[in-house]
Amino acid sequence: MRDLIYAVIVALSVVVTIQSAHTLYLTLYTWNRPPSEASAPEQFQPPRLSFTVMLPARHEEAVIATTVGRVARANYPPGLMQILVICSADDEGTIAKAEAKITELRRQGVRNVSLVVFHDKPINKPHGLNAGLAKAVMDVVTIFDAEDDIHPEIFNVVNTVMVNEQVRVVQGGVQLMNFDSSWYSALNVLEYFFWFKSRLHYHARRGATPLGGNTVFFARDLITRLGGWDETNLTEDADIGLRLSASGEPIRIVYDDRYVTKEETPPTIRQFIKQRTRWSQGFMQTLKKGTWRELPTGRQRRLAVYTLAFPQAQALLGLYVPFSLLTILSLKAPVLVALVSFLPVLTLLGHFLISVVGLYEFADAHDLKVSPIAIPRLAFGWIPYQLLVSYASMRAVLRHLRGISNWEKTQHIGAHRELADTRGLELGEEPSRVALFRQGAGEVAAGGCAAASAAGA
Repeated sequence: MRDLIYAVIVALSVVVTIQSAHTLYLTLYTWNRPPSEASAPEQFQPPRLSFTVMLPARHEEAVIATTVGRVARANYPPGLMQILVICSADDEGTIAKAEAKITELRRQGVRNVSLVVFHDKPINKPHGLNAGLAKAVMDVVTIFDAEDDIHPEIFNVVNTVMVNEQVRVVQGGVQLMNFDSSWYSALNVLEYFFWFKSRLHYHARRGATPLGGNTVFFARDLITRLGGWDETNLTEDADIGLRLSASGEPIRIVYDDRYVTKEETPPTIRQFIKQRTRWSQGFMQTLKKGTWRELPTGRQRRLAVYTLAFPQAQALLGLYVPFSLLTILSLKAPVLVALVSFLPVLTLLGHFLISVVGLYEFADAHDLKVSPIAIPRLAFGWIPYQLLVSYASMRAVLRHLRGISNWEKTQHIGAHRELADTRGLELGEEPSRVALFRQGAGEVAAGGCAAASAAGA
C-alpha cells in the first residue's frame, strides 16, 4: 500500500509539473514573438466599415448610462455606427436608465442609439445577443458589456486591422483594472493580462480559439450564417469561437495596452465564485457539445479539449492539495519520491515570479502605482486564490451533473471607473460622473441574466 501511495505521488507530481510548465510557456508566448503580431496599428485607415454595437444588460442600473454615453462618443463617424442596448422586458430598472440616457443623447443630436427589448426566454446573454443580431444592419457586429470602458479609438483600430489584413473576426483586449481593491483582485487582473496579452494569441495561431465575451468583432454576414449564439451555453463566447475555428475562419487577436477595454474584478468572493462557476460550467457544456470534433487537425482538437477540460482538472487539483498536505505530514518518503514531489513547487515559484513582473508591467502600461504591500499580498493570497478557483470548478462540476444551468449574474459596481476618477482628481482634472452614480452602486440587484465575459472570461 505504501508503495502504491508513493507511485501515486510521483505520477501526480509529474503530471502537475508538466501541466504547470506548459501553462508557463503559454503565459510567456507573445514575449518570444515580434510585438507587431499582437499590437494595434500605429496609423489608421479612413473609416470604411460600419459597426453595430450590442450592449446586453441585466440589472445594470449603476453602470449602463455611462457605458452608452462612452460608446456614443467614440471617435468614429456616427453614420457608420448603430448602438443597441439590449434588455429583457422584466428589467424595468435598466430599461429606465437606458431610455433616459438615449433621450439625453437625442437632445444632443445623437440619433444612432436605440433600445431592444425582448419578451421571450431564456433570459440570458446569448438570447439577448440573438435579439440584437436580428436588428443589426451594419457591416460588423461587436459586443461590449454593460460596465465596459471602451477606448475612443477602438473602432478605428478594428477598421484598420480588418481592412489591411482582410480578416473578418477580431478579438480586442479586455483588462481588469482595480488590482488593489481586494486581496484577490491583483491575481484576477493578472489572469486577464496574461490571457489576452499572451495565451489567446497561441490559440489563434493554432486555430482553436475560445473567444472572449466582449470587445470581439464579427462580420455580420459571418455570424448570421453561423446561426448566432448558442442560447443554452453559459460560455457562448468560447462556443462561437470554436465554431468559427472549425469553419476555418482566421481570428486576429489585438492586445495593445493603449486600446484595451477596461473592466472591474468581481466585488466580493461570492460574486467571483459565481462568475468562475459559470465559466467552468460553460466550458464543460462546450466540451460535451462536441464542436471541437469538427476542428480539422488532431493538434487543434487536443488543444480545444485541453482548454475545455481544464475546469475538471482544477476541481481535481482542489482534491490533490489536501492529499498532498496529508502525505507530507504523515509519510516519510524516500529521497527520490520527495525530490519528484517537490517539482510542482518549483513551477509554482516560476509562476509567482512571472506574476510579480507582470504586475509591474501592467501597472507601468496603465500609469498605475504598485504599493509596497502589493507583492506580499500577492504571495499570501496565491494559494487561497487557487483554492477559490478549484472550489468554483468543483461547484461547476456538481451543477453540471445535477443539470442546473441557470445564469448566475456577476454584480458590477464600477470599481474600475472609481479608480479612473480618483486618478483624474489627482491630476487636477474635473471629476467625472462616476463620483455621482457611485453613491448608489451598492444597490445593484444581483439576479438573472447578464452581460458577462472569458476567459474568458
